[in-house]
Parts: sequence; C-alpha cells; structure tokens
Amino acid sequence: MKKIIATSLIAALALAAAPAFAAPAAIEAAKAQCIVGEQIDGYLGVIDNAKADEALRREVRAINQQRKAAYAELAARNGVTIEQAAQVTAERLLNQAPSGQCIQTPDGGWVKKP
Repeated sequence: MKKIIATSLIAALALAAAPAFAAPAAIEAAKAQCIVGEQIDGYLGVIDNAKADEALRREVRAINQQRKAAYAELAARNGVTIEQAAQVTAERLLNQAPSGQCIQTPDGGWVKKP
C-alpha cells in the first residue's frame, strides 16, 4: 500500500511541476551546447563557466529560485520535504532531457545524454 501511495505521489509531483519549468530560449540554447545542464538535485547547473556569461548565470539563478518556490509549494501540498519534491522532479527532468544535452551523474560529473 505504501508503495502505491509513494508511486502516486511521485506521479502527482512530476505532473504538477511540469509547467513551472519552461525555460527561456537562452537557457535551452545553453543546454543544447552543454553550457548548462540538469542537476540530480532538481536545479540547473552551469557546466562550462568559461562559456557562461553573467546574463546566463543570472538566468540560471532566477530559474533555480522559481524551481525552489515550486518545490516548496509541491512539498507543502503533498506533505513531503522540499528536497523530496525536488528529487522526484529531478528524476523526471533527467530522464526527459533530450539527446545531446548534458545531465549530471550521481557522482557529480556531467555526461552528454545519448
């Protein structure tokens, strides 16, 4: 029974978070070039600091602030921690990242998704 509830919670969190993560064109372009990528904690990370200008870093910070607010709302609605809400969403974001984008591995490294 607990597994069914957990699975339902994961599905609800992932679906509810989807609209909160639409990224601007600059972020999508940076993802395509592996300058920015999805981290395992549910936030965006800068992969290549040399290629990330201040405007891009500012955009990453803004998106991460929006994500944290969305995770807090999801967590409150579903009785879980912000970290749990972020983790569930991170799994979906990593799995759904298009081929060619870089994603973070559990050891903290980065790989280009095949």
